[in-house]
Amino acid sequence: MALYLTEDEVRQVLSLQDALVAVEDAHRWHATGDAIDTPRARSRTPSSALHILHGAVLPLGVMGYKSYTTSREGARFWVHLFDVANGRPLAVLEADYLGMMRTGATGGLAARVLSREDARAAVVFGAGWQARSQIEALCAVRNIERIQVVARKRDKLEAFCAEQSQRLGRDIVPADDIESAVRAADVVVTITTATDPLFDGRWLGEGVHVTAAGSNALIRREIDEATIRRAAVIAVDARATALRESGDLLPALEKGRLNEYGMTELGELLVGMRPGRRSAADITLFESQGMAIQDLVLAARVVDKARAAGLGRDLPY
Repeated sequence: MALYLTEDEVRQVLSLQDALVAVEDAHRWHATGDAIDTPRARSRTPSSALHILHGAVLPLGVMGYKSYTTSREGARFWVHLFDVANGRPLAVLEADYLGMMRTGATGGLAARVLSREDARAAVVFGAGWQARSQIEALCAVRNIERIQVVARKRDKLEAFCAEQSQRLGRDIVPADDIESAVRAADVVVTITTATDPLFDGRWLGEGVHVTAAGSNALIRREIDEATIRRAAVIAVDARATALRESGDLLPALEKGRLNEYGMTELGELLVGMRPGRRSAADITLFESQGMAIQDLVLAARVVDKARAAGLGRDLPY
């Protein structure tokens, strides 16, 4: 029978290491043609919206979709898994925490592939729910010693930094000066809902890596054209998704300063199909919009662990 898992049950079994392994598998399989991913579709009403991403992962024998709704009340997330062999339902998972962890893990994976191994300083734009996993994953793949965080609300920012410092045992502090923080950074992470660039790309030092994870709609922009112009590598989850959703890349695409094959998929870097960083001086950029297969691979892993732990309840179909 199909298994239903609540947010609390997902939290009990899902670790960052699970998420890092799952997103790497998803991107490798996508590069080799063993996973099928369909970009997000949205249905909008005057008061709410439904967002759906779907795909299939042949090595795991699963297909399915992630759906979420957004409104003034907030967002609600689910992942549905089905058996590739016969279409039978396998599981339904509440997926807010799962999605947060896979987004952070994808940023961490990109940093592992593209940032310098000696990266020690970072700046993170955003102090919300999604920023937690971005910071945790970055610290898991690089020996980051100091992270400066930028956010609009000072009281929330200070509480966030104190909480993350205690949780991760790193020096995580509010950024007093944005330009100085960016200039000092080896890694820059943006995870916001901004509609205008958050920093001047001319501030980036040689060898910095940028992960831009918040621009998953054409109206959103976190980085400027200077950042794109200076990047020796522009990596994306998937070209098809970036072309539809990346508000950051749209201006350069429209002006002909970037084309589809100027973007490298993360899976192509992992399997060696295309080169990544060539020198310590290269500036690298990863644009993350999210893929269904990231959620599906991680959900399948969570379901296996939950069954082993005796968690969840059976659904009558």
